[in-house]
Amino acid sequence: MVKLIICLKRKPHLTPEAFRRWWLGSHSEMAAALPGLKRIVFNLTIGEGAYDGVAEQWYASLADMQAAYDSDIGQAVAADSMRHVQSRERLVVEEHDVTQKTA
Repeated sequence: MVKLIICLKRKPHLTPEAFRRWWLGSHSEMAAALPGLKRIVFNLTIGEGAYDGVAEQWYASLADMQAAYDSDIGQAVAADSMRHVQSRERLVVEEHDVTQKTA
């Protein structure tokens, strides 16, 4: 399992509320339809910071993640993001949940 973390900074002309409406509205519906996606979580930041939101996406493999973004839906999701954000940082990570201890 791999996780894609995407950190977004809204374009200056968008208010925080406008960013929120777009991201949790039409964009989240589109992103949730990415093929091969196992789970998706959108996190809005609280207060001012380097980013306005952080998305987490889980895929079974790197190949599945790449196929999702190579698809027509993936291309539309990326284009929609770039129309609304001034920066988008993408990190592909291997998640290790250290709160889940085994006996």
